[in-house]
Amino acid sequence: MNIQKISYMIVLGAILTSCTEQKKTPSEINWPDVQPPIAEIKPHHRVIHSDTVVDNYYWLNDYFKQGPDAEKVLQYLEAENTYTTAMMKDTEGLQARLFNEMKSRIKEKDESVPYFKNGYYYYRRTEEGKQYYKLCRKKGSLDAKEEILLDVDKMAKGFAYYAIGGYEVSPDNKLLAYGVDTVSRREYIIHIKNLETGEILQDRIPQTTGGATWAADNKTLFYTSKNPLTLLSEKIKRHVLGTSTEQDVVVYDEKDNTNYIGVGKSKNGKYIFIQSQNTTSSEVRYLSADNPYGDFHIFQPRRKNVLYSVVSLDDCFLIVTNDQAKNFKIVQTPLDKTQKENWKDYIPHRPDVLIEGIDEFKDFIVVSERKNGLNNLAIHNIHDHSQHDLEFGEAAYTVYPSTNEEYNTNKVRYGYTSLVTPSSTYDYNMQSREKTLLKQQEVLGGYDANKYITERLFVPVTDGTQVPVSLVYKKGTKKDGSAPLYLYAYGSYGSSTDATFSSARLSLLDRGFIYAIAHIRGGEEMGRQWYEDGKLMKKINTFTDFIDCGRYLIDQKYTSKGHLYAEGGSAGGLLMGAVINMAPDLWNGVIAAVPFVDVVNTMLDETIPLTTNEYDEWGNPNQKKAYDYMKSYSPYENIEAREYPNLLITTGLHDSQVQYFEPAKWVAKLRAIKTGNNVVLLKTDMAFGHGGASGRFDYLKDQALEYAFILKLEGITK
Repeated sequence: MNIQKISYMIVLGAILTSCTEQKKTPSEINWPDVQPPIAEIKPHHRVIHSDTVVDNYYWLNDYFKQGPDAEKVLQYLEAENTYTTAMMKDTEGLQARLFNEMKSRIKEKDESVPYFKNGYYYYRRTEEGKQYYKLCRKKGSLDAKEEILLDVDKMAKGFAYYAIGGYEVSPDNKLLAYGVDTVSRREYIIHIKNLETGEILQDRIPQTTGGATWAADNKTLFYTSKNPLTLLSEKIKRHVLGTSTEQDVVVYDEKDNTNYIGVGKSKNGKYIFIQSQNTTSSEVRYLSADNPYGDFHIFQPRRKNVLYSVVSLDDCFLIVTNDQAKNFKIVQTPLDKTQKENWKDYIPHRPDVLIEGIDEFKDFIVVSERKNGLNNLAIHNIHDHSQHDLEFGEAAYTVYPSTNEEYNTNKVRYGYTSLVTPSSTYDYNMQSREKTLLKQQEVLGGYDANKYITERLFVPVTDGTQVPVSLVYKKGTKKDGSAPLYLYAYGSYGSSTDATFSSARLSLLDRGFIYAIAHIRGGEEMGRQWYEDGKLMKKINTFTDFIDCGRYLIDQKYTSKGHLYAEGGSAGGLLMGAVINMAPDLWNGVIAAVPFVDVVNTMLDETIPLTTNEYDEWGNPNQKKAYDYMKSYSPYENIEAREYPNLLITTGLHDSQVQYFEPAKWVAKLRAIKTGNNVVLLKTDMAFGHGGASGRFDYLKDQALEYAFILKLEGITK
């Protein structure tokens, strides 16, 4: 460690030991006397189902729609950024300190665990001070000469945003297909690189999802094409190297605009699969990788409320499906008889175990399962049908299959982490049952997991359901109601929010915060029913679960009113908007990141990217029953003249998933209607989209702003 870092750590230690001395009570917090921007009122009338709604801020859509007020929209967003900067001016030193703290824990010069595929070891490595990475490989042995396939640090120079959206090496190891997005709208251009000469071929495939799948001939690629307006994945196309993209053949055209589609290859390399799916039904097509000009065959026609996915073994297909199996089961079928009448149970349905997916190998399959809110890996021997589970000893954790590209191996690689355990990569020998730790995320600065405590609670909510909550805090934190608590949740799309480690989060824990995750309905933590009880006409369960978790944590003295904070992003931002309407006095401060808050208007506008894909999640407001229900909880529709908590709202101008105008309109309307003196701040990243900055350190600046906002509200100045 150099002298500068040693000095920094000494100063940091002094700061952390003096935190309690620097703390003010929330009532003592002073904000600058700065007036917020006032958005112009331009009434727009929405009339549907005999219901007329006046939207005074509809004009803020104009930058997206390139309307007459597009320039005014930019001016308004810039004015909001100026206001936020002014209001947070006194925290700039704290933000810098937080950024440096969080960055100092990251090992800048690092290397991923190499994985083996088709004769080569592949890995990424990062260098001191660089924002991106280098994609590398070595032939046959880790002692072989390094080849740099992509120098992303070099490629990203001159771009405010730069992302590689997938890369795939040809079967003969000579060509690399990779996607590039420089706008942050998740719309990629696919390029091809000759790995023997370093030449970038003239082939340039625009408007894609980024990934590409090679046929066995090393010259034919299949890729997913996007609609440039809605950004929906609409077509699977076939490209032959050296030909114009105008000659690319559409091999599949999805007619259902509620479905997402994609293309990939089986692990054993024998088949190319096209998957079409929404949240309730799916359909798979397949083709021999040796016959790229052949016709794709339907594996099993789509059926309402039936989901399935397929993997290939040497002598059969395995299918994960919820057909007459709420929590999914695994069935098998011969390679030449894929229709449902040939399906036979391989792993039957279990009402208390959710099957999330499988990883296939020549002699084993690894089943990702979830029981009682915790995930697990179950190892099945294909030949003798024996089965055993991996064991983990923590109260709340996350385990998941890692990069497993090789089919002919007895080793499965998996990742493990918890609220106190840094991300760890293991190899597990499925034959000998030996586990080997390959790497654990190194946290610089002397992190000691024994200084922190993790807990798992079950909270009884309004309808009697028991909702899991995972918590972490530093030893010595008092549970007498005096501690500030930071409560996070998502709760949509069946996406489970598991307990994972964050080195950045230590900056809160070391200042006395308790951090909690509410595993609310809408995710799939407790099984498929957990998801179905938090979507469509049961969506409000998601919001009441979160509120009840907050109240329970207060009742149990983990925190108290005035010290409870909440954060959620995207669909979790909808959660934030809903809970501050339903229980505004419960939270002292709320962070809503890229929040989906204008539900009805967005779901009525099919020109907005991804809208039609979302009907199975939220409902179609063109139907009156769905319209009325969505309107009853949509944050933008339900603002009232009341005192709201302090709010920090973030968005990105180029966001393709939640357009910038949703949070912008929400902020404008909140300011016009709310009472009281609590602040509403809007921060727009003018160069980025839904995921924020692309560099591995830049995102920490946003994290520092969010933490500084919460710390300021809590009266912590250091």
